[in-house]
Amino acid sequence: MSVSGGVPVSDHIDLAHLREVLDGPWADVRNALRDHLDGRFLPVYGETGDQARARISRLLTELPTELGIASAFPTEYGGRNDVGGSIVATEMLAQVDLSLMVKAGVQWGLFGGAVSALGTKRHHDAYLRDIISGKLLGCFAMTETGHGSDVQQLRTTCTYDPHTQTFDLHTPHEAARKDYIGNAARDGRMAVVFAQLVTNGRRHGVHAWLVPIRDAQGNPLPGVTIGDAGAKAGLLGVDNGRLSFDHLTVPRDMLLDRYGQVGQDGTYSSPIENDSRRFFTMLGTLVRGRVSVGGAASAATRSALTIAVRYGDIRRQFGTPGADREVLLNDYLAHQRKLLPALPTTYALHFAQTELVTALHEVQSGDGPVDEHRQRELESRAAGLKAAQTWHATRTIQMCREACGGAGYLAENRLPSLKADTDVFTTFEGDNTVLLQLVAKGLLTGYRDAFGSLDGWGRASFVAEHVREMVLERTAARSLIERLISAVPGRDEEVAVTDRGWQLKVFEDRERHLLDGAVRRLRNGAATKKDHPFDIFNDVQDHVLAVAAAHIDRVTLEAFVAGIEDAADPAVRALLSRVCDLYALSVIETNKGWLLEHGRLTPARSKAVTGVVNGLLKELRPHMRTLVDGFGIPDAWLHCAILREEPLRQETMAAHDAAGDPQTVGA
Repeated sequence: MSVSGGVPVSDHIDLAHLREVLDGPWADVRNALRDHLDGRFLPVYGETGDQARARISRLLTELPTELGIASAFPTEYGGRNDVGGSIVATEMLAQVDLSLMVKAGVQWGLFGGAVSALGTKRHHDAYLRDIISGKLLGCFAMTETGHGSDVQQLRTTCTYDPHTQTFDLHTPHEAARKDYIGNAARDGRMAVVFAQLVTNGRRHGVHAWLVPIRDAQGNPLPGVTIGDAGAKAGLLGVDNGRLSFDHLTVPRDMLLDRYGQVGQDGTYSSPIENDSRRFFTMLGTLVRGRVSVGGAASAATRSALTIAVRYGDIRRQFGTPGADREVLLNDYLAHQRKLLPALPTTYALHFAQTELVTALHEVQSGDGPVDEHRQRELESRAAGLKAAQTWHATRTIQMCREACGGAGYLAENRLPSLKADTDVFTTFEGDNTVLLQLVAKGLLTGYRDAFGSLDGWGRASFVAEHVREMVLERTAARSLIERLISAVPGRDEEVAVTDRGWQLKVFEDRERHLLDGAVRRLRNGAATKKDHPFDIFNDVQDHVLAVAAAHIDRVTLEAFVAGIEDAADPAVRALLSRVCDLYALSVIETNKGWLLEHGRLTPARSKAVTGVVNGLLKELRPHMRTLVDGFGIPDAWLHCAILREEPLRQETMAAHDAAGDPQTVGA
């Protein structure tokens, strides 16, 4: 047993119980993919872009749909109405091949998801079965060269002509070209195209149409120009392309009209009268893609950490006086400082993702009316977590590459492709900086009901008059969290920094203080710069982003606390509790400059935090391998040459130990 001021951690952890906690509600989906996705689905190192595209296109049609990849679709068309299962399956696919995951996400998540969510029964009857089976491959054509994150300002137009009862789809200039579109350069036969709907001389905002773009032989249809997006840093197997339309005729019934209908005479009608609210309701139905990207980024991070931790347990470097063995990398504090804080953050984000997927599944799989407030909360949570997960992936995979030295730079050891393939995740499905602003806006009381778009930031007077205080949206285990916080004594010095209530209180207090400060600055700006709304918000943009980051930190910690509650095995609970301590205190240590400046930490307590963090590193060192094995990634999926050498190295070390010989592993 080991302990450092908290719950004792057993030296013997039942790995099956740890995996059970991490696998969560869709353990059956995870196990099905572990059992059925074999070596033919793994990346091929060194292939050309054309080779990668051909291989991924073939594998897409060979993916067994019964494994859950397309399970979100309605049961009557071959799905299971299992939104959560489809997201988890996509996440698992990311550990096999990220190109295949993105290709599948475009086909069944974005393209098929848009037809399902935005279309009506006639679209479903005509297309969903072929989409699910892979007979009809498609694209999701939203992003434009000149307007990426600002979807509401797209420039492509689709104008209705009542005389022909058709739409005229047109790209008015180069900046309106659809860009970076997955499945467009090679395989897509149809596209869900987002454009400004115009009828009877009036615009009604962005809507979506189902548009054929190629004939049966794969040639672009008249009026459609298709180009290749060109060479990319990663995701070689995804055929990103460009689409432009030259007055392409689109039949009236190809409008995906669940939220907006155009009659034969051009009359527009919608169950949602407000244009902005309608737009965000439409986008809200597509939030699954953003959740999937965040989950896939975390899955790739888990793969990288597994490789780096396992390598650090066999790679030796430098010796100590009087010793005849060099030191394992994982025994160095500097190495622990790299890998161990990243592990608890990965665990915390995994629990937050599980909570988000569960909530999204409940909202989107139900038959009743959608709770608009809960939907908006989910959208905000998905935006913030996607940003946190993808930034964490970028930092951690790079760190794992460095932790493996020169071996980490070789393609055969997987880390270079994980790094290249996930780099774009910080950008697609929403630029992270824009997403954090979306989160911050959701924290301004009254904002979400009055606005729905980014241009709401320009209404500074409204914000100044109506923002009063932050409303904390709690995650799971609300009563437990409130009880832990309320039990904290008034004086911080009387509480151990490993006290969970104190940690939760620090996270909550930081978020509240940052938001109060942002609101105060907005009010001051509204009073002094009321004629310059852009300047009012631009002047506090850094503050706003800090608010959002603090909010996601709190949400993530609370999800971790809730996850620990789900662990039935006492030894696993104890281990997770110490991992959670390291997560919470690592975040506090990272932000201790702010906490010191604002009187939330004394210098002595700040030093104590660092001391406890170092103690936790030593305590958790023996459990590093257990923590990565808990991810349940099959050895074959890691697809890493240095780990295939692991048994041989261990046998060699054991032989040297038995002979009493010094062991030197080459640099």
